[in-house]
Amino acid sequence: MIMKGGSALRCLAGGMLVFSSLLVRAQQGQQTPTQDVPDAPSASRPPQPLPTPPPTSKPLPDQPSAETGKTPESAQPDPSRPRMPEVKTVPPGGATPAGTNTREELFTISRNVNFVVVPVTVKDRNTGRLVDGLLPKDFSVLEDGVKQKLTYFTADPFFLSAAVIFDLSMPDAAVERVKRTFPALLGAFSPYDEVSVYVYGSTVKKLSDFTVANQKLSASLSQMNVAHGRDDGVPVTSGPMASGPVINGIPVNGGGTVPVATPPKQSHVLNDAILAAALDLAKQDRTRRKVIFIIGEGREYGSKASYADTLKFLLTHGITVYGVATEMSALPGYKQLTKLHLPRQGYNDILPKYAYGTGGEVFSEFSQQAIERAYASSMGEARNQYTLGYQTKLAPSGTYRDIEVKVDVPDLNVRARAGYYPLPPGR
Repeated sequence: MIMKGGSALRCLAGGMLVFSSLLVRAQQGQQTPTQDVPDAPSASRPPQPLPTPPPTSKPLPDQPSAETGKTPESAQPDPSRPRMPEVKTVPPGGATPAGTNTREELFTISRNVNFVVVPVTVKDRNTGRLVDGLLPKDFSVLEDGVKQKLTYFTADPFFLSAAVIFDLSMPDAAVERVKRTFPALLGAFSPYDEVSVYVYGSTVKKLSDFTVANQKLSASLSQMNVAHGRDDGVPVTSGPMASGPVINGIPVNGGGTVPVATPPKQSHVLNDAILAAALDLAKQDRTRRKVIFIIGEGREYGSKASYADTLKFLLTHGITVYGVATEMSALPGYKQLTKLHLPRQGYNDILPKYAYGTGGEVFSEFSQQAIERAYASSMGEARNQYTLGYQTKLAPSGTYRDIEVKVDVPDLNVRARAGYYPLPPGR
């Protein structure tokens, strides 16, 4: 059969197109590997398990063989190479070295009346910052001049039981300044601390019992919003403003002589306030660090409790006193004036004595910002002290015992309580 020229060309082009398509498919089949597609699940045949991976031909380095239980020769240590040092993790509590104690152990061993606990604050002498990382061997504790053997040591932070005391015998302007610092005061405590609030002037009043630093404590501080300090004006003791109008020294309203007005007696019962807070703190959990935090001028006048008896109770129960001295107490040169005891002015050096004797500190701050910084500093120090403990060899008694703590590291300031009164047997 003879085809025309145009038809022949069209058949030839179609054949070449089919041949090219078959050639491309053949090349793709050679480049793409075959894949085993699993069958779909069948109702008559249960699904087959996945294939297990083939076992490795040899164990991983430093791993014993499953067949022999021995480490291969290639993983054996080379005697010519130095041995890797043993790595130890740091136990809870930051820089507390291994083998030291915990707060729970303190709760157990402190039942013994012969066991003495000494919280210690260590600061850098140049920067004033807290120093951590010290070891038990860096400390020396002397009781009545005799070195003691430490049986307890930890740098772990402690939860606080804190009694906050506000001085309402300050001038009213100072009390208002302190009120504005309440948010910073709440921020100085952790959610696990327990805080109670007291105020004092001529008397002592507890605003709240111990509670966590939350909205309940904030509500207790809100009661201070209606509190006022003393009138800082000059008392009027004579003249017409004191006794009424007079003519030639004779009162117009009658009477032979002009009465002499005596200024009202102002009391600052600091000792009574500290003792009231200490009595409540003594009932709190023994595993907490117990502190009293005083905000005010620190003046003492008119208390029923004496300084000596109050300090003895603090040292007997391990309570530390911190303070923020405001107003005149924060002025430069005030420490020199405290040596002068003016009539009807009381004693102005009582608060620093409480702090020194119990191992605390007084921050002399005048402005609102400085008072707020003092809150964080004092509570941070109380919470992050070193805690030392030893078993005294002296028999239990009511005799005062002197304590001295030394650190064998230069350029450090060490602060601890100056001594203690041992608890009587049976406590």
